[in-house]
Amino acid sequence: MQDDVLAVVEASAPRRWLALVMLVALGGLLIYVALMTPPPLMWQVFLIALGAASLWMAQSMYAATAGRVELTDSELRTGSGEVIARIEDIEQIERGAFAFKPSNGFLIRTRTPAARTWRPGLWWRLGRRIGVGGVTPGSQTKFMAEMISAMMAERDGTLLR
Repeated sequence: MQDDVLAVVEASAPRRWLALVMLVALGGLLIYVALMTPPPLMWQVFLIALGAASLWMAQSMYAATAGRVELTDSELRTGSGEVIARIEDIEQIERGAFAFKPSNGFLIRTRTPAARTWRPGLWWRLGRRIGVGGVTPGSQTKFMAEMISAMMAERDGTLLR
């Protein structure tokens, strides 16, 4: 019963492709400007590096947004089984407008830090903070955040009956 998936967050196709097209267009435009109207060498190198970084980001986002984030009774994990956070380790969840969170997403704070990880457009982790969201639909992330909040309340004994 612990492996039953309670909620899923995955990138919506239109948002995913719009983000990828924007990043590829930005990278191509930066490289085009650097090569067709060459500024001083320092700026040309900077523009080419920024364009290459944008294209790399598009490739990383393409790979990351093909996956999904799943919530089970015991953990928050990726579709491939990589554990993002255990439910018993979650200390706080933030969904407010002023929280440092991804677009259409939420922020989790855990009790113990973990290795830094970044899946552009889907989720990231910096120490004790985990952000879920990006090119994901707000309805899916809101439902997952509510489920996590309810699980935390039940765990802590603060659930109103």
